Amino acid sequence: MTVSAARLPAHGTRGGGPGLALGVVGLGLFGVVCGVGLAVGELEALVASLTVLACFAVLADFRIGAVLLLVMLPVEGSYLFPHSVFGVTGLNPLNLVLAATLFSYLIRGHGLKTFLPKPLAWLFVVPIVIAGFIGSRHVDEVFPYFYEVEVIHFTDALGYLRDVLLKPMLTVVAALIIAQAVMKSKKVENFLVPFIVAVWVMSVMAIGYVVAEGVSLGALALTSSRTFFSALGMHANDLGRLYAVAYALLLFTWGETQDARLKTILLLTMGVLTMALLFTFSRGAFVGWVGVNVLFLVWKFNARTLGLAFLAGGVGVLLMPGAVIGRMSLGLVGGGDVNEFSAGRVEEIWLPLLPELFNSPIWGNGLDSTMWAKALWAEMMLPVTHPHNAYMQAILDMGVLGMGLLLAYYWHVYRTCRDLGSNANLSPTMRGFYQGAVAGLLCFIVTGFAGSSLRPTPEFAFLWIAIGMMYGQLGRRPTT
Repeated sequence: MTVSAARLPAHGTRGGGPGLALGVVGLGLFGVVCGVGLAVGELEALVASLTVLACFAVLADFRIGAVLLLVMLPVEGSYLFPHSVFGVTGLNPLNLVLAATLFSYLIRGHGLKTFLPKPLAWLFVVPIVIAGFIGSRHVDEVFPYFYEVEVIHFTDALGYLRDVLLKPMLTVVAALIIAQAVMKSKKVENFLVPFIVAVWVMSVMAIGYVVAEGVSLGALALTSSRTFFSALGMHANDLGRLYAVAYALLLFTWGETQDARLKTILLLTMGVLTMALLFTFSRGAFVGWVGVNVLFLVWKFNARTLGLAFLAGGVGVLLMPGAVIGRMSLGLVGGGDVNEFSAGRVEEIWLPLLPELFNSPIWGNGLDSTMWAKALWAEMMLPVTHPHNAYMQAILDMGVLGMGLLLAYYWHVYRTCRDLGSNANLSPTMRGFYQGAVAGLLCFIVTGFAGSSLRPTPEFAFLWIAIGMMYGQLGRRPTT
């Protein structure tokens, strides 16, 4: 990694004053309301009360909202997170806190002129918006099966734009709010606390669910158990990718930080996170996890790191459950073929979709265009809304031009995080965090061959949090 010549100040602006104090008091009332809500047994009333109090606290200082968003973003994709208040669609804690935080940010005179960075706007947001409007013309062509199984919840162009375009983009808005909070806070390292909290919540959620269901590792490893975690609102592969990126950020931060207490907390967090990742039995996540560790060993190569790697590897081999080895070798032993290894993707999804790539190869067929593919209507492929390959999805939906722009944006993220990861003006802790963002981004790029999307998705919430912190760190540079 090369050392950037850009100089960053040791800390940003102070802020808050009486407003911040009021925000802290407002958050303190959460405990009281929780007790009242639980006493009367009205869960929805409890959720509504907590959301209202959070919004009041956010109005005192928008940075409180940024912290809440940082914790909620990874959890929002699961069913454990309330997705409505009193049954009103779209009226959920995340959207309300997001709106209140943005309002609080604006009423304090913070403008929108520098809110949306130009690379993010022109390389990412604009192409996706254009593809969204192209896709809105095809709503009547959606394969009816998806309505029958309630995979989708829209019936017109407006609903399509709401669910397919607007909702995912809220992740980007939340990341930009986090960026502004980082920019205007005294110490960036403080944002690692809610980050670690979010990792614990998502990890304990999966581990607790497995324990509660009493499922064995052998059963989890079966191909028929791929939908086991769907009861939590996320597929096992999605959870695995979420954990793999979070692991990258934690590992490199652990490797660089000189804070012994933080180092211990990070080590414990990585242990719990790795257990949760193991329970997903996602081969893509396993590959991502191994890849992150290899990158760490290569980038941090020295006698100490090599010794720790051999020690950890030896212990891992001894303790590795046979179910994990069996899952990783699926399709590679016993006369399996490439279709078996790909879990049916090649013959039942990718090959039938190939002709669709040539319908509109330059600008694509619109977001989530797999839903109206001719191969679906001809019953030549599995009834899926996603091609299970991020790059095939990008070409189908946005064409070669759109995919090129998205990849150009991620190249921008890679170069920026790489420079921050070697910037001597940052603390070792934050240098490690941005090095982890580079590793997490590479994990994202590699695992995209087996699923996910180049657009904002819940399983890459931690990556978008890192992108938000990246822009916030850049904004702390002094003007010259």
